[in-house]
Amino acid sequence: MSCTCNKCQCHVSSLAKKYLMALSGLVLAAFALVHMIGNLQMFQSPEHINVYAHFLQHLPPPALWGFRGVMLLAVLVHAVTGISLALENRAARPETYAVKNTRAATFAAKTMPYTGLVLFAFIVFHILHYTVKAPASLGTGAFHATLTTDIHAKLFGVFDYPLFKGEVVNDCYNMVVAGFSNPVFSAFYVVSMLLVAFHLSHGIASLFQTFGLRNEKWRKPLTLLAAAYGVILFGGLAAVPTAVLAGKFAPQTKCAMAVKARHSPNGSAIFTPGAADVATPYAKPCCEKNTIVDIPAR
Repeated sequence: MSCTCNKCQCHVSSLAKKYLMALSGLVLAAFALVHMIGNLQMFQSPEHINVYAHFLQHLPPPALWGFRGVMLLAVLVHAVTGISLALENRAARPETYAVKNTRAATFAAKTMPYTGLVLFAFIVFHILHYTVKAPASLGTGAFHATLTTDIHAKLFGVFDYPLFKGEVVNDCYNMVVAGFSNPVFSAFYVVSMLLVAFHLSHGIASLFQTFGLRNEKWRKPLTLLAAAYGVILFGGLAAVPTAVLAGKFAPQTKCAMAVKARHSPNGSAIFTPGAADVATPYAKPCCEKNTIVDIPAR
């Protein structure tokens, strides 16, 4: 093999960028799937999604900010390497060559830089909408209440998760309903989720190729696997805004962290979240009004 030093260095640099892009894309694809599973707790009950949100928001600071730092780094690495590789490919391909071989590249591959930029803009909007909750015109301001009693809930329906009197809890359920009640925002989310699924589905297929796993024997199964991931991801992520617009979720006026205590045969209390578990009205509210969400007296 003969090549100039500059050409070799360029090849090594491009290969390193492809690996960085693949690894950062894998992190983002895994996060999107976990995020989807968490969001789908909206379909269980207001309490399920509220307990889950409380758990995430109250992780130990090193874990919380470490996770946020990893995700931010993954987004930046993916964006920078993606743009750099796109520019390198365009510079290395003469215009006449690109025209003659335009059908060699898939539509997904050709649009990856553009869908990536749109998704970067969506991520910024999503953080403003549901994390920063600003500006107020986005409709997801302070939905919270103060606990007046100690309560216990089941995180993921399995782990006991205590919440204590005096603690301020966020009413994630009502916040999500309010945020997606705007048809424009919901439509933007659904379209963005389609792009997310499209982008990550092609990215996973490319990841297999980058690491040399997509040979002729495995090409079709891995392509189908990537496509299935995209379909599932879109369906799961688009389900919540679609359900809000369809009237599946209505604003809740009861306690944001309401729980019902049942008793096991030996008399010990078993605490379970979920409106479906509550057959009779609560004797007392577990939290007091501290938001625009009305919590009626019991």
